[in-house]
Amino acid sequence: MQMITIKNLCKKYDEKMVLSDINIEIEKGEIYGLIGRSGVGKSTLLRCINGLEGFDGGELCVDGTDITKLKDREMREFRKGIGMIFQQFSLLKRLTVFENIALPMKMWKYPKEQIAARVTELLELVGLEEKADAYPEELSGGQKQRVAIARALTMEPQILLCDEATSALDPQTAKSIIQLLVNINKELGITIIVVTHQMSVVKSCCERIALMEDGRIAVSGGVEEVFMEQSEPLARLMGQKELALPKHGTTLKIVLSGRNSEEPVISMIARELGIDIRILGGEMELFRGKTIGTIVLNVDEKDCGKVLDFLEKKEIKWFRIPDTDGKKADGTESVRKGTEEEREGVLC
Repeated sequence: MQMITIKNLCKKYDEKMVLSDINIEIEKGEIYGLIGRSGVGKSTLLRCINGLEGFDGGELCVDGTDITKLKDREMREFRKGIGMIFQQFSLLKRLTVFENIALPMKMWKYPKEQIAARVTELLELVGLEEKADAYPEELSGGQKQRVAIARALTMEPQILLCDEATSALDPQTAKSIIQLLVNINKELGITIIVVTHQMSVVKSCCERIALMEDGRIAVSGGVEEVFMEQSEPLARLMGQKELALPKHGTTLKIVLSGRNSEEPVISMIARELGIDIRILGGEMELFRGKTIGTIVLNVDEKDCGKVLDFLEKKEIKWFRIPDTDGKKADGTESVRKGTEEEREGVLC
């Protein structure tokens, strides 16, 4: 079931187009990531979703409701169903933890007994039962973000928007906050949209992502699918590692997932083909419990065809890494991906 549907959405600031032809569908109950560098329009899109920003063209429906048709009172009611947390927590220093969490219900004039019951429930959910009477200045960064999450859940929203919610935290604390969001998603079935520039966040919690560049969706799909494709937009976001490439031979990056990630692929190639392989780098990582990894290797030109045949047989995705001049050994332009033509022998 679709929770959020965005079609051809565009937005301008003065004459500058900040969002262009955005098309996204987000399922009810999933954790969806909007990733990209600062300034690409992620936060602006998030503010369009919760109605804080208007837009100049396209459609945006939340749980079947076209938000452009909502009047003032209807928009206020609509926003009750969307919680939001920010990078800098946005807690009121003069209020205790209990009072900060209770603030939305107090603003909507809920009975004190109902407020107390809900805040107590949320303090337990985020693991801060003993901090109810503490003030923000007495809390660590991670504890402040837990208070912010609890406050965002006060009105029992269907959607939780997270705008760089872990960027101000150290890695270990950020990991605990991500795990809390995953637990909340499982326990409450709430749809979560995570805006981030950190791949570690995407790998830990998101099921599907949209990678944004210059106000557009450059790549979208399942996290594993996007990573396996090793697209140029993804490479630009993650940054290319400097590799000491050999002067001779062919350098390949192979991408492993599923059963292939558990096999000794390099040993199998060397043993079955009887060739030498130079390993230049690699890493294996967990994506929501699934192992995905890359290995960069170099083989002699005469062995390249046999290696690619082996990789094709094993259904292992591969990519050519060009030398520093972007040329192959014979001086022609190198091709980055393992295209159909390359598999037929053009590459080697």
